[in-house]
Amino acid sequence: MPKRLPVNEALELLIKVVSDPEAPWHADQGICSMPRDVYFAANFLGARGALLSVLAHFFGQGRWELPIGMGVEGQSLASDDQLYILMQAGTNLTATRGFSAPEARVCYERVESLCHSLNRPLVLYAALMGQWRYSLVTDKVTATIQIAKQVHSLAQEQNNPALMIGGNQVLAVPLYFLGDFESARQYVKRGVEIWRAGGVQSQADEITGHAVGCLFFEAILDWHFGEIASCQPTMAEAISAAKELNNMQALAHALWHAGWLAQFERNPVEVERLASDLIELSNRQNFAPFLRRAAVLRGWARSASGHTAEGISWIENGIGDYRATGSTLDMPFLTALRAEALYLADRTSDALEAIAEVQELIERFENRYWCAELHRLKGVFFTALGADETQIEASFCAAISTAKNQKSVSLEKRAEGTYAEYRRQKASGSDGRGLRLPLG
Repeated sequence: MPKRLPVNEALELLIKVVSDPEAPWHADQGICSMPRDVYFAANFLGARGALLSVLAHFFGQGRWELPIGMGVEGQSLASDDQLYILMQAGTNLTATRGFSAPEARVCYERVESLCHSLNRPLVLYAALMGQWRYSLVTDKVTATIQIAKQVHSLAQEQNNPALMIGGNQVLAVPLYFLGDFESARQYVKRGVEIWRAGGVQSQADEITGHAVGCLFFEAILDWHFGEIASCQPTMAEAISAAKELNNMQALAHALWHAGWLAQFERNPVEVERLASDLIELSNRQNFAPFLRRAAVLRGWARSASGHTAEGISWIENGIGDYRATGSTLDMPFLTALRAEALYLADRTSDALEAIAEVQELIERFENRYWCAELHRLKGVFFTALGADETQIEASFCAAISTAKNQKSVSLEKRAEGTYAEYRRQKASGSDGRGLRLPLG
């Protein structure tokens, strides 16, 4: 029988690694040689970061696909300890490397397998959540919805209000990105109702994070449905709740989506403030994924304020770093911000090219949530270049019809307003070619 290595002993071993990362460990000492990047978060995460090194110890040189029980010769982890370490590793990998970390996905898939054999529905719920996060940013939206349905069904089986908040959020989010704003709103509002009813006792980050998520997505969807007066107070509530609950991951998500809302409202000063807050938080908490997206927000704010060269630099660096992670979910929105900045810098052809590139991604991954705005921007750019009138008209009509189909009152009004301005300028005596339409 292999000797069981308890988690507490493994942690004790790895505390030594954290305190002396240059220690000359050797395999003949019963410890695999570990590169420093295996415990990339150790200094920030402390004992939680050490768990990543424990995991590398049993997988060997970061080979995440190997069974955790293999470990060092003569030693193995019990199934309960495997679950604990895999879940901690998956959580920390997601926090520090982002939703698209493939190592985290492997951890959660291993946990799912163990949960089925051990009959652990609550841990299974968390593992499916991890798989959902990975799918959300790397796979087709419809594939993510299938995982979300599993989470929602499991939450219903457990008849647990805390789990139902998450079950509602994970269905709402991919439906939003698919462009089904009405269905997304129904699930978000149900999650918010459960949270505000006060029956949820858990203060775990996983649970409170979903509650905050329901709040900031409710704010975003209120904006789409034209309920402008309520969206900002709801977003402020989401940020305040994350702070009160001391949930830094939820706070980062709330700040990022608050940046969306400020950009929707064409408020560069507020976007700059929120980007700065998100950058400061991300640096302090080692949330690298949010640094990339905050850079794009800052770049748009700088460009909209007249500093186009600086703004484009921020945007292109942020998008480059974001794409390097393998994430695709935010590309339509990020590209729209880049296209606007290029237009303001009199690089309209480049702006059109950027939109054409992202439309290929949209077709492949089905993240259609910002299609109406991309069509509208194409109309603006075609107009500036003096393109054929049929191209201009088609772009504005596509923007209006897409917004109507998605039931986005705000995007429909914006598209109709830009189209009306195009027709007004054209009727004022110009032949319609080379007109400069406002972006907002």
